[in-house]
Amino acid sequence: MWLSRCFIVGYAIPIFIWPRMNGVFSVYPLVPGHEIVGEVTEVGSKVQKFNVGDRVGVGCVVGSCHSCGSCKNNLENYCPKSILTYGAEYHDGSITYGGYFDTMVADEHFIVRIPDNLPLDVATPLLLRQHSPIFSHTPCNTAPARDSSGVLSPFKFSRYHDGSITYGGYSDTMVADEHFVVRIPDNLPLDVAAPLLCAGITVYSPLRYYGLDKPGLHVVVVGLGGLGHVAVKFAKAMGSKVTVISTSPSKKKEALENLGADSFLVSRDQDQLQGASGTLDGIIDTVSAQHPLFPLLGLLKSHGKLVLVGAPEKPLELPVFPLLQGRKVVGGSMTGGVKETQEMIDFAAKHNLKPDIEVIAMEYVNTAMERLLKADVKYRFVIDIGNTLKATTS
Repeated sequence: MWLSRCFIVGYAIPIFIWPRMNGVFSVYPLVPGHEIVGEVTEVGSKVQKFNVGDRVGVGCVVGSCHSCGSCKNNLENYCPKSILTYGAEYHDGSITYGGYFDTMVADEHFIVRIPDNLPLDVATPLLLRQHSPIFSHTPCNTAPARDSSGVLSPFKFSRYHDGSITYGGYSDTMVADEHFVVRIPDNLPLDVAAPLLCAGITVYSPLRYYGLDKPGLHVVVVGLGGLGHVAVKFAKAMGSKVTVISTSPSKKKEALENLGADSFLVSRDQDQLQGASGTLDGIIDTVSAQHPLFPLLGLLKSHGKLVLVGAPEKPLELPVFPLLQGRKVVGGSMTGGVKETQEMIDFAAKHNLKPDIEVIAMEYVNTAMERLLKADVKYRFVIDIGNTLKATTS
């Protein structure tokens, strides 16, 4: 698979910087990137889903057991043996590498198809990165991975289960199991398709699963960052009335005028929150910092649902009485399965839904990481791997 675009996600920065943090070890060499988009350049003899030239993407998972209850229900992301796109071990002890590269080998089951009308830049935040070569084939001991020019890959992607770790999308090629590859529609630019493979599916999945995708519902998005701004767009496209809650009053104009939200509340304004008490059907909470849940539960109607997709460093305090009083539900969600990711990509292409991105060259990656630490991005960086990686390494 030839890789064109790859998205940078903020929560992964500590993995790049510190070999060990909070008990989690990084494996070096490390090739990050888990929202990858590009074009198929070769397929193995057993591949059935994809052909050379297809626009495709790979998200957060490149392998699973295929036999547990989660896998059988197309929820490979919850498989106890799921394999992350980079820095993880295959079942044979090999390591995964992500999308900060120009090629990638992937199981076709974990690849999604990008619609033609969805730009790869937009698809990347939903899934992976923009556009670059990708190999898609099932496990094979004889098919070597080659980049788009036919040169043997130096990263030993010759076999899917050859003992190497997984590498991500910061690269120009990738070999993937077709099960984990999605198809990118022609109308979806690769630049925007890449972020959809993580940020997009992270908010799309809970909206669908928790029944917050019905027209006419009142849904709140808490936090207006990389996840939040995509959640607003998906919820609006599903026909919901959308309210944004943020700690920053300065984001009101952005939420209402640029993203199309119907209303805006400042989380520190008790009068505003009191005025909205008991009016919401559901809440998608994207905040990864410490914050109280009690005020949010008070906004829900009876039987309302609060869904957490952010990942605070420390546990949040959960008040029980509001749950009992209104039979309210608190749940969580983490990315999505391959089938659901393909549905999300197709939905984005159909509704012309595009994350707000800033496309950067490969040589700008370190600066982009520094800007991410300062929250200086609106809202997603997408690396133009296809046009800038070779210039960086030459």
